[in-house]
Amino acid sequence: MSLLVTGSIGIDTINTPADSRKDCLGGSSIYFSMAASFFAPVRFVGVIGDDCPFDLQETFAGRDVDLTGLEERAGSKTFRWAGTYHGDMNQRTTDSCELNVLAEAPPKVPDVYRDSKFVFLANTTPALQLELLGQVDEPAFVAADTMNLWITDHRADLDKLLKKIDCLVLNDEEAKMLADKENLVKASELILKMGPGVVIIKKGEAGSLMAAGDDKFILPAFPAKQVIDPTGAGDSFAGGFMGYLAQQDSTNTRTLKKAIAYGTVVASFTIADFSLEGLTSTNINKINERLNTLKEMTSF
Repeated sequence: MSLLVTGSIGIDTINTPADSRKDCLGGSSIYFSMAASFFAPVRFVGVIGDDCPFDLQETFAGRDVDLTGLEERAGSKTFRWAGTYHGDMNQRTTDSCELNVLAEAPPKVPDVYRDSKFVFLANTTPALQLELLGQVDEPAFVAADTMNLWITDHRADLDKLLKKIDCLVLNDEEAKMLADKENLVKASELILKMGPGVVIIKKGEAGSLMAAGDDKFILPAFPAKQVIDPTGAGDSFAGGFMGYLAQQDSTNTRTLKKAIAYGTVVASFTIADFSLEGLTSTNINKINERLNTLKEMTSF
């Protein structure tokens, strides 16, 4: 089933206790698309400046990622982000952030994408997410990401968005902020009342919590022996999650749970190396092997 993603494409500079990388490929739509492509065809919507040093056709060569929705904007500069991870890498500081093309008008959804049934609105302002969603005709399942800045400074637009989506993906601190509750179970229940039928709260190395109606589901993260670079882990989780849903063309509770497991496993490959290297060095067989390991570890 058709899966559309819209989000950022970035030039990242990353510092971790393990090592550093300068000017590597990043961005929410990049990680999402690479992760989702293990399961389903991806329709990519994003914008770069004419300074972008990466050939995205080459990046996604051999993968079912349609780049018809990629816009290269003359005279604009590509989004840039630099960050440093500390200690066990659960804490991160942003060293610099240049929105560049992301501060301009969003890209247009191509007409051939308007019939997309599964849609992921990666992290950007809620107003832009609403604008992009309005360009899709009759999606069957829409998920969105958000962040603390939009919760505090763009709450009215975020509230509108929550009434139009089926699933919200956010981390534990964002969930507490959005619901004004410290308890994540209570927070998830309150967020459900804001509109989405499914809420997924990411808890880093502690795993994730899903609330869907009266159903709750908790899954730990895949135990990693070493974390090299956590950048893109959340977007890779979302890509694995949405990719599996699109592959199955289903969003029942059982499928949602398995999709979360796949998202968890795919993210575990992302954190094992810088940029996309952890994802490009794996394949669906290795992903399934790790999924079976996770299943054995969590069965009793």
